[in-house]
Amino acid sequence: MSGRRALHFVFKVGDRTNTAKFYREVLGMKFLRHEEFEEGCKATCNGPYDGKWSKSMVGFGAEDSHFVMELTYNYGVKSYDLGNDFLGITIQSSKAVANARKAGLTLASVSEGEYSVEAPGGYRFYLVDKAAPSGDPVQKVALGVSNLQKSVDYWTKLCGMTLYEQSPKSALLGFGNGQCKLELQDQGGAVDHKTAFGRIAFACPREQLPGIEAASKEGGHTILTPLVSLDTPGKATVEVVILGDPDGHEICFVGDEAFRELSQMDPKADSLLDEAIAADKSDEWFAKKQAKKAAKP
Repeated sequence: MSGRRALHFVFKVGDRTNTAKFYREVLGMKFLRHEEFEEGCKATCNGPYDGKWSKSMVGFGAEDSHFVMELTYNYGVKSYDLGNDFLGITIQSSKAVANARKAGLTLASVSEGEYSVEAPGGYRFYLVDKAAPSGDPVQKVALGVSNLQKSVDYWTKLCGMTLYEQSPKSALLGFGNGQCKLELQDQGGAVDHKTAFGRIAFACPREQLPGIEAASKEGGHTILTPLVSLDTPGKATVEVVILGDPDGHEICFVGDEAFRELSQMDPKADSLLDEAIAADKSDEWFAKKQAKKAAKP
C-alpha cells in the first residue's frame, strides 16, 4: 500500500534496568528517545493503566528508516504474564550472537546459524549469526493466529499488506522490500494475550487514516481506538487509529508526516532514561510490599 511502512513493536517491561542492558549490550541497539508521562495514554499505548508511565524507543538506527522497539514502563507494575500472541522478533547480527555468548545468556539453536534468546520479561528474540545487512538488521516480527487464512485476508485486504510467502502453518507479509516483515504463525487454537500483550505500529500518510477507520467499521472489524490525536510534551502531535485483528492483536496506524517530526532522534535519550531509572523508587516499594506480605501470620 502506497506510503505505508512498519514502525515498531510495543513491549511492556517491568525491569527497565536489565531491559536497557539487554538492548544496549546484547542486541547492540541504542536508545533513540525517552519520554515520561504523568497519566495513561488516550490510545492505551502503555496498556490499560492510568498512572505514571514512560516510553523508550530503541533500535539500530533512526525511526524513519529502521523498525524499532517501544518499551513502555508502568510505574508500580513489576511484571506481566506472557501469552502465545507474541512469538518473537528476528534480528540478523553476528555481533548480537557474540554479545549474548559473552553475557552468558542461554542461546538455543533453532536452525543452522540461528539462535533463540530470551530478553528480560520472557520476550523471545531470534538471532541470525550473519553480518548485519547494510539496512535494518530487524528482519521480522512473528505473531500467533488461530486461523491463518482469516488473518491473511484481514492483513492483506484491510491493512493493505503484500503476501510474500505462505505455507499451511505460516505466512510472511509486509509493506515493501527492505522493511521489517510480519510473520503470522497458526497456533492451532485460540490466541491468549494475557497481560503482556503488545502492539505493532505502522505509518501511513495522514490522509489515509479516516479511510482505514471507515473500512474497518464497514467490514464489522474491531476498532479499539477511533481516530484520535496524541500529545507528547514539547513534541509534535500525531493522529492514530488503533485496530484489533481477528485474534485481538493491536494494530496502530499513525499519520506519517507528524510522526516523522515526533520521532526525531534525541541525543539526550540515554541520559534521560538513566536518570529516570535512578530516580525510580519502585524497587524499594516492591521490597517493602513483599516484606509486609511475608510478615503477615
